[in-house]
This record gives sequence, structure tokens and C-alpha cells, in this order.
Amino acid sequence: MSTEITLLVLLAALLNAGWNAVIKVSGDRIAVMAVVTLSGSLISALTLPFVELPDPASWPLLALAILVHTGYHFVLPVAYDHGDLGQVYPIARGSAPLLVTLGAAFLAGEVLGAIPLFGVIFLAVGVMALAFDRRTGLRRNPRAVLFALGTGVCIACYTLIDGFGARQAGSVIGFAVCLTIGDGVLTFLIASIWKAGAIKRVAKTNLAPAMVAGGMQIGAYWIVIWALAHAPLGMVSALRETSVLFAALISTFILKEGFGVWRFVSAGLIACGIGLTRYKP
Repeated sequence: MSTEITLLVLLAALLNAGWNAVIKVSGDRIAVMAVVTLSGSLISALTLPFVELPDPASWPLLALAILVHTGYHFVLPVAYDHGDLGQVYPIARGSAPLLVTLGAAFLAGEVLGAIPLFGVIFLAVGVMALAFDRRTGLRRNPRAVLFALGTGVCIACYTLIDGFGARQAGSVIGFAVCLTIGDGVLTFLIASIWKAGAIKRVAKTNLAPAMVAGGMQIGAYWIVIWALAHAPLGMVSALRETSVLFAALISTFILKEGFGVWRFVSAGLIACGIGLTRYKP
């Protein structure tokens, strides 16, 4: 994977950690997610006249991706209702790379070399170590861990679907724009039935942070969908999950959630994984 793609994916990781922090701290989390994703959809809609629409062959995958992303938009905030950013985010993001690597190997024949594969495993193990934190792990807070793992399954599924869809679409950015319009609108429609009052409160009190988070969400996603079309799915997914390092910093220094021993071990394993995934023989 080239240096340019690596740096862009790292930027996407930072943006992703940032918008997740907004979801965690800004009121009713499903309502905030609805406003964030709708804001992202509006940004995407502004670019629609300037991008090429995806090839019709990719439309079934586009529709499936919209559904899976929408499900993710509801599972993630529920996970944050039960656990803090420094726990939920790493487990959710870290359970995805190994699943994506296995899926890419079986479905697309993308098999990583031994050393990059160890990098993916280090990343996955590093973030999953948080599931065994004595203070906030599976025994003490099972709902947070289980919902975080469910979020990770959603991430793995949409990463594979997005990657295959973008490669069939002809226009990678066109695919990303249509997807972010579709999942944002669908998320908002469902949430408005369920959380209409909460959405109004978010619009009155936290609209600006939610709109900024929407821009961060769209920017992160556009970068990653482009990278998925130009680099191995497993490696992009693994490098994308370095966002857990940014989330750890936000969790520790901004949200004051603490940084225990297991989180230190997790960060160390993740750092090793980053280096290994960048290995070139």
C-alpha cells in the first residue's frame, strides 16, 4: 500500500475518532447520530451534480450497503449508552479487520503476505484486549462489550460490501456519495419516528457540533471508500482501525475516562500492527 494511501487512511482514522466522540458526549446518542448522518447526507447531496453516478451493476451492492450502514448507525449509539468511548470504540473497530481479511480472502482471493497478516492480527488482538479489562471488560460490563462486538460485525460487513461495490461502480466517489445520501436519509427517517422529540432538542442545543461531526463522518468515509478501491481490503481495514489510538487520546485527555493497563497494552499491540502492515519485502 502506497505512502499516499496510508497517510489518507490515517487522516480518515482521525476524523472517524472525532465524530464518534461527538456521538458519545452530545445528548441522546441515537438522535445525535440521526442529525450527524443527515448533515453528512446534505453535504453529499451538494456534490451530486459534480460526480459520475455509479454503474447500474453496482446498485444491488449499493442498496445492501445503505441497509448495513443504517443498522450500524443504530447499534453504535446503543453501545455508547452502555460503555465509554475508550472501551466501545476500540472493540468495535478492532473486531472488524480480521473479519474483513478473512472475507476478502474467501470472496475476492486477496491473501496478505505473512508479515502484513501478522500486522492485522496484532491490530485485532490489541483492540480486543479491552474486552478483558478488569474494570470495564466482559465480566463487569457485558452489554457494552456485546454491543461493541455487534458494531464490529456491522463494520466488517459494510467494509466488504463497500469495497466490492466501489470496484464495480466505475465511479468510486459517485458510489460513496450515493451511499452517504441514502444511509443518512434512511437513518434520519427511522430515528425521527422513534426519537422525534430528542432530535428536536439536539437541533436546538447541539446542532453545530453535529453538523461538524457530519462533515468529519463524510470526509472519513469518502477517503476510505476511495482507498478500498485502490488497495487490499484487509490492509485498508486494518490501518483504518488505528483510529483507536486517536480515540484513546480523546478518551483520556478530553473525556477524562482514564487509561488503564489494558488500554496501554492495547495501544502497544496496535502500534506494532501498524508497523507490520506497512512492511514491504
